Parts: sequence; structure tokens; C-alpha cells
Amino acid sequence: MPAPITGRQFHNQPEQSHTHGFLVDLWDEVRRETAGRMEVTVHAQNAGIAGSDPGALKMLIAGEVEFIVLMGGILGQVVPATEIQGLPFAFASHAQVHAANDGALGEYLRREMLANGIHGFAHGLMENGFRHIVMNDRPIRDVRDLQGVRMRVPDGQMFVETFRALGAEPVVVNIRELYDALATRRVDGQENPLSVCEVNRLYEVCRYVSITSHMWSGFNLIGNLAFVRALPGDVLAIVERAVARHVGRQLAWTDRFNRDLELGLAARGMIFNTADATSFRKALSADFYRRMKERVGATAWRLLEDAVGRLG
Repeated sequence: MPAPITGRQFHNQPEQSHTHGFLVDLWDEVRRETAGRMEVTVHAQNAGIAGSDPGALKMLIAGEVEFIVLMGGILGQVVPATEIQGLPFAFASHAQVHAANDGALGEYLRREMLANGIHGFAHGLMENGFRHIVMNDRPIRDVRDLQGVRMRVPDGQMFVETFRALGAEPVVVNIRELYDALATRRVDGQENPLSVCEVNRLYEVCRYVSITSHMWSGFNLIGNLAFVRALPGDVLAIVERAVARHVGRQLAWTDRFNRDLELGLAARGMIFNTADATSFRKALSADFYRRMKERVGATAWRLLEDAVGRLG
């Protein structure tokens, strides 16, 4: 019997997260359905590699890891068009997000990935959620409260430019160092979906949650292109079916999880308020959106507008 096809799947969240178990289930199904011909192990927090997500992306392109999940804002370091997934105030709902990414926009982004040695799976966009602002010691009620705030952001240019335009001081910190950065007051706050606050225990070091829904973020399930292209056709078909099934499960579960967390995190002592999103939108000028269009490209911008309406 030939040796099995083996690989590794990285992701940046802890094992007790809204990501890990679904990826384990996905690759367990692939192993069963291929009768052991393909075996992929799942590694939480990117197996502790240096550089976390950007490091994992470099490894994927080099063929040193076979599969990762990565939000568009960081994938944008290599495929700039994918940053459009996190364009501020572009999406009104989770359903709108996934309709756009399962349609023409998603097809275009996957073609852009191919040009950079990356295979993006159709129906492979895992839910993370709409992002909100979480502060150490005071709420954010409108954009004026962000002036001079040291705001932790991921290593993506759109995150940096968004919070600079809102008057904050963006500080890039990778997810593995986020808890410590908040605990030591290296940053005043951070912005993430509620699910990330829960699974990374940020409620231990932050008190205030300001609901802003300023960006959506999710995890693109991507593979090293040469590795995926070398898979036998029947094995790849099994992988694609498993991706669609288990990503679909993850979307539904995480959507409920985020909705329930307003009560759950309040029970842990966090204090919630709803920020004035209109003031944020006004601060993001037409020039900001012009620069973002230049970053992601006219084609991605047009396809997103086709799905959600006029932007900026």
C-alpha cells in the first residue's frame, strides 16, 4: 500500500476556539473518505512559529506548510485584492459577506491567489465576525474618543490606514502577543469580533466593549498551489466536499456564538455600549476610500459594489 499523502493545517486561534474543532472534523472526514490515503494534522496558534500569520503565509507559499487559514487583511500582503474583505462599513450582514465571496468577487480573489502560488477553496471562507472596539479602561462612544488611542491592529495595511484615518495610533501586534500587550498597557485597546475576545480570554485584561461593526473579518482556507494540484482528482474532490460541509457548519456556529457573547461577556464583567457609527463613517473621507480602491484594484472594487451597492 502506498504511503499516505500527509500535510499540516495551521490556524492562529487556540484549540478551544471557533476554528480548531471544525478544521479537525474536516480533515478527519478527508482521512475517512480517502480510506487513509490523505492525512492532515491541525495545529492551533500556527504551531508556535515565529511571526504568526505572516510567517505562516510565507511558509505556505514556500511549500513548508500545506494549508492555513488567514484573513484577507493579512493575505493582502501577497494578494492585495483580498484586503477588500475587510473594507470598513462595506457589509451590512454576514449573509451579504458570504453571498459576495461565494459569487463573482470570491471567484476573482481566488484567481488572484492562483497568480501567487496559493489555492483558495471555493466555499472556504470561515466566519470570524464583525469587529468591535475593546478598551482597557474607557468606552468609545464616537470617533472623537479614538483620538490618540494606541489601538492594536493586525499586520495589514488596511487596518493601519483605517485607524489612522479615525485619529487613533495604530500599533501592529500579532494575535499571539495580544493578551500581553493589553495586560502590560502597551496598547490601550484592540478591535476584533467578540469570539476572539472570548477564546483568547481578553475579558481578563479589558473591560469596555464598544459595538461598532466597523469591519468584517473571516479566515480564508488556502493551500499551497503545487501541493493541491498534485492531489489525485478523487482525493481533491473529497477535500472540496469536506471544506464546503465543515466551513458551512463553522459559519452557522460562529454566527450564533458571536450573537450570544454580548450576554456572555457582560456576565464576565465587561461593559457594553453602542458607538455612533455615523461619526466613524464621516471620518473615513472620500479620499480614504479612493486610496483603498487603489490598494485593492478597480476590478475587486467593482465586483464588491455589484454585490453591496456604492462604496464610500
